[in-house]
Amino acid sequence: MAQFIAQNSNVEVNKQTVLSIVNSMEKSKDVRLDILIRNGINPEEKEWFNQQKWLNAFKDISDKLGQMNLFLIGKAIIDNAQFPPINNLEEGLRSIDVAYHMNHRINGKPMFDPTNGKMTEGIGHYKLTEYNEKNRMAVMVCNNPYPSKFDEGIIVQVVRKFKPMGSRESVTLDITKETRTQGGESCTFIIKW
Repeated sequence: MAQFIAQNSNVEVNKQTVLSIVNSMEKSKDVRLDILIRNGINPEEKEWFNQQKWLNAFKDISDKLGQMNLFLIGKAIIDNAQFPPINNLEEGLRSIDVAYHMNHRINGKPMFDPTNGKMTEGIGHYKLTEYNEKNRMAVMVCNNPYPSKFDEGIIVQVVRKFKPMGSRESVTLDITKETRTQGGESCTFIIKW
C-alpha cells in the first residue's frame, strides 16, 4: 500500500486518534493543529474524519516538520487511540492491528467489533509474523497507508511499555525487504528487546 494514499475514500479515523498529531509533543503543537485544520480536520468540530485528509496532514507534517515528527506522533498513538487490554509484549504487538481497526470506520461502521472479534478489511494491517520470547526478537510487517516512521513510533512505544524490565529495545526497518519509503507495498520491522 502506498504511503499517504487511502485505499478507500469512505474510511474515517476517530478524533482520539487524530489528536495524537496534536498531543505528540508540546513544541510546534500549534503548527501541527494548523496543518490538520488546513487539511479539513478540525478536532473541535467532529468525532470522525476522512482518512485521506488525515494522510494529507501526515504528508504535510513530513514535508514541513520532518520524519522525526511522524515518529513522535506514532509514539503518541498508544496514549491517544483506543487499544484492547494488553498484558504482555506479545499481546501488545498483536494488539496494534486490532487497535488500528478499532480506531477506523468505513461507511459509518467501526472496522473491528470487540463483541465478536470480527475485523473489516480495507485499510491494511500490522501483522506480527514472528515472535520469539527466548531470543527476544519479533518481526512486524506493516501494510497500510501510513508513513513508515509513524509505524516505527507505534512499535517502539508498545515495546517500551511492555518489554521485560531491564531490557533495551531496538526497532529497525528491514531494508533487505521492500519498503513503502521506496515504493513498496509494506515495511518490515525487526524488533529486539
